[in-house]
Amino acid sequence: MTDLDNYKQQLKEFYGSRTTYDHEEGTRHPLDAKILLEFVTLHSGQKILDVATGTGLVAIPASEKVGSEGYVIGIDMTPGMLHQARLKIAAARLQNIELIEADAEDFHFSDSSFDVVFCCEAIVLFPDILATLQKWYRFLKTGGYVAFTCPPETAYMASLQQSICARVLGVSLSHILEPLGTPEKCRNLLNQAGFRDIEIKIEPSGRYRPLRDSILSMTAININFKGNPLLSKLSQEQLNQLQVEYKGEIENLATDQGIWEDTTKLFVRARK
Repeated sequence: MTDLDNYKQQLKEFYGSRTTYDHEEGTRHPLDAKILLEFVTLHSGQKILDVATGTGLVAIPASEKVGSEGYVIGIDMTPGMLHQARLKIAAARLQNIELIEADAEDFHFSDSSFDVVFCCEAIVLFPDILATLQKWYRFLKTGGYVAFTCPPETAYMASLQQSICARVLGVSLSHILEPLGTPEKCRNLLNQAGFRDIEIKIEPSGRYRPLRDSILSMTAININFKGNPLLSKLSQEQLNQLQVEYKGEIENLATDQGIWEDTTKLFVRARK
């Protein structure tokens, strides 16, 4: 198994284990999906693609907005997430929505197939974000919209994780939030992919997390650094040192309320 295969397998397991994704403590998932949907005006009869659809937080309300003459396709590689989405679709008796279990990076649709491509929460997970945006550009009809969310590079303790990795490993690794980590970076990648009329909205948010939830697991390290090949060469001693140093830094940040975590999101929209 390659480092990339291992990374994707860990993603499937990580998200597949989250059986209460819509209602996780302190979660903004439903709210972020709602804000993203409101960022693009949907019309009856439109065809929508929701990439990394998960539990259908975007796909299901989108299918209601486009009506019986419209159609929504949600694609995700996590069976557990799709199971939750199917239960909700059945309860709502929706007929205009299709879920596909597949790796969106490898899945192809015909050019100019969709009016809107959504991706809530997951674009940062793609190994090659520019190639992904270029593919979505091809899938869109002329005048169609892409809309996604991503955290800034300062969120979710990313800077701290990077500095500790650099200290322990002696090399700087690119964090998963870096490629789209500022509005300027989002604009640059979208421009490179051919998009125009780019709009970016910043929604500040944050939360206190218990100290026990702030442990940096090996799975988290692999996902946060996109399965960087250097990680598979770490000795157990280096791994332990990474976790110990991170825990020490986190404990220094702790207050009576817990650890403050920045959960700010960028909401991004662009047009073909």
